[in-house]
Amino acid sequence: MAVSNPYQSYQQNSVNTASPGELTLMLYNGCLKFIHQAKTAIADPNIEMKNTNIQKAQNIIQELMVTLNMELEISQNMMPLYDYINRRLIEANIKNDTAILDEVEGLVTEFRDTWKEVIQVNRQKQFTQGGTV
Repeated sequence: MAVSNPYQSYQQNSVNTASPGELTLMLYNGCLKFIHQAKTAIADPNIEMKNTNIQKAQNIIQELMVTLNMELEISQNMMPLYDYINRRLIEANIKNDTAILDEVEGLVTEFRDTWKEVIQVNRQKQFTQGGTV
């Protein structure tokens, strides 16, 4: 049996043990990583790498869309925003436009930062109410 890469094992374990909130945070961070890599690929220019990374970012946005609980008002508000991001990613891919990627990156960063704050507030509430973190 081959010895696996310790970093890959750590990453896999992180995903397997993460809470749903932490998984969402990981998705946002992954999306930002792929957007950044796509911008680098446009500058290089490496069209194949750009296309691959934008599609990975789209896949993450689509996963976030699928997992929304549409019975909640916040989800009903998020769906059009995710749809907008997805359409802008398609447009950025077609036009090789880093300005569009900058716009999308800003939106995803805001979502990520807000989500991170929600996780921290929830942890703080658990801690002050005597729950375990």
